[in-house]
Amino acid sequence: MGTASRYHGLRSAMFIVVWQFEVAEENVAAFEAAYGADGFWAQLFRTSAAYRGTELLRDAYVPGSYVTIDRWESEEAFRAFRKDNDAGYEKLDRDCDALTARETRIGAYVG
Repeated sequence: MGTASRYHGLRSAMFIVVWQFEVAEENVAAFEAAYGADGFWAQLFRTSAAYRGTELLRDAYVPGSYVTIDRWESEEAFRAFRKDNDAGYEKLDRDCDALTARETRIGAYVG
Protein backbone atom coordinates (compact mmCIF):
# COMPACT_ATOMS: atom_id res chain seq x y z
CA MET A 1 0.00 0.00 0.00
CA GLY A 2 1.45 3.36 -1.01
CA THR A 3 1.89 6.29 1.34
CA ALA A 4 -0.91 8.29 -0.29
CA SER A 5 -3.35 5.41 0.16
CA ARG A 6 -2.29 4.75 3.73
CA TYR A 7 -2.88 8.33 4.88
CA HIS A 8 -5.85 9.21 2.69
CA GLY A 9 -8.33 8.23 5.41
CA LEU A 10 -6.79 10.70 7.89
CA ARG A 11 -7.82 13.81 5.96
CA SER A 12 -11.20 14.08 7.66
CA ALA A 13 -9.88 12.86 11.02
CA MET A 14 -9.72 14.91 14.20
CA PHE A 15 -7.11 17.70 14.26
CA ILE A 16 -4.92 17.84 17.38
CA VAL A 17 -2.53 20.61 18.43
CA VAL A 18 0.08 19.81 21.09
CA TRP A 19 2.04 22.40 23.10
CA GLN A 20 4.75 21.98 25.74
CA PHE A 21 5.28 24.49 28.54
CA GLU A 22 7.84 25.13 31.25
CA VAL A 23 6.26 26.88 34.25
CA ALA A 24 7.96 28.42 37.30
CA GLU A 25 6.73 27.03 40.61
CA GLU A 26 5.12 30.33 41.64
CA ASN A 27 2.99 30.30 38.45
CA VAL A 28 1.79 26.68 38.55
CA ALA A 29 -1.68 27.35 40.04
CA ALA A 30 -2.41 30.25 37.67
CA PHE A 31 -1.08 28.27 34.70
CA GLU A 32 -3.26 25.25 35.50
CA ALA A 33 -6.29 27.55 35.88
CA ALA A 34 -5.63 29.18 32.50
CA TYR A 35 -4.65 26.09 30.49
CA GLY A 36 -6.78 23.33 32.04
CA ALA A 37 -9.87 21.72 30.53
CA ASP A 38 -12.08 24.49 31.96
CA GLY A 39 -9.48 27.28 31.76
CA PHE A 40 -9.40 30.52 29.83
CA TRP A 41 -8.13 28.86 26.66
CA ALA A 42 -10.83 26.18 26.69
CA GLN A 43 -13.46 28.86 27.30
CA LEU A 44 -12.29 30.73 24.21
CA PHE A 45 -12.10 27.54 22.15
CA ARG A 46 -15.65 26.54 23.21
CA THR A 47 -17.00 29.45 21.18
CA SER A 48 -16.48 27.08 18.23
CA ALA A 49 -18.84 24.14 17.75
CA ALA A 50 -15.87 22.28 16.20
CA TYR A 51 -13.80 22.32 19.41
CA ARG A 52 -13.56 18.84 20.97
CA GLY A 53 -11.67 19.50 24.21
CA THR A 54 -8.37 20.18 25.91
CA GLU A 55 -6.21 17.98 28.11
CA LEU A 56 -3.55 19.42 30.40
CA LEU A 57 -0.88 16.91 31.39
CA ARG A 58 1.76 17.50 34.09
CA ASP A 59 5.08 15.69 33.76
CA ALA A 60 5.38 13.09 36.51
CA TYR A 61 9.13 13.61 36.90
CA VAL A 62 9.97 17.15 35.78
CA PRO A 63 8.47 19.89 37.99
CA GLY A 64 6.80 22.67 36.02
CA SER A 65 6.73 20.74 32.75
CA TYR A 66 3.31 20.49 31.05
CA VAL A 67 1.73 19.47 27.76
CA THR A 68 -1.61 20.61 26.39
CA ILE A 69 -3.56 18.65 23.82
CA ASP A 70 -6.29 20.60 22.00
CA ARG A 71 -8.70 18.63 19.83
CA TRP A 72 -10.68 20.01 16.91
CA GLU A 73 -13.17 18.46 14.51
CA SER A 74 -10.81 19.16 11.58
CA GLU A 75 -7.89 21.30 10.51
CA GLU A 76 -10.28 23.43 8.46
CA ALA A 77 -12.43 24.06 11.55
CA PHE A 78 -9.36 25.03 13.59
CA ARG A 79 -8.17 27.41 10.87
CA ALA A 80 -11.65 28.97 10.67
CA PHE A 81 -11.69 29.43 14.44
CA ARG A 82 -8.26 31.12 14.37
CA LYS A 83 -9.32 33.41 11.53
CA ASP A 84 -12.57 34.40 13.24
CA ASN A 85 -11.01 34.78 16.71
CA ASP A 86 -7.52 36.08 15.97
CA ALA A 87 -7.78 39.20 18.15
CA GLY A 88 -9.12 37.28 21.17
CA TYR A 89 -6.57 34.50 20.70
CA GLU A 90 -3.65 36.92 20.49
CA LYS A 91 -4.87 38.92 23.51
CA LEU A 92 -5.20 35.79 25.65
CA ASP A 93 -1.78 34.63 24.47
CA ARG A 94 -0.23 37.94 25.60
CA ASP A 95 -2.15 37.85 28.90
CA CYS A 96 -0.83 34.34 29.64
CA ASP A 97 2.74 35.00 28.49
CA ALA A 98 3.97 35.78 32.01
CA LEU A 99 2.79 32.37 33.26
CA THR A 100 5.33 30.40 31.26
CA ALA A 101 9.11 30.36 31.11
CA ARG A 102 8.99 28.59 27.74
CA GLU A 103 6.28 27.57 25.28
CA THR A 104 6.90 25.23 22.35
CA ARG A 105 4.44 23.95 19.78
CA ILE A 106 5.24 20.27 19.50
CA GLY A 107 3.07 19.79 16.46
CA ALA A 108 -0.31 19.52 14.81
CA TYR A 109 -1.60 16.03 14.13
CA VAL A 110 -4.51 14.14 12.65
CA GLY A 111 -5.91 11.11 14.37
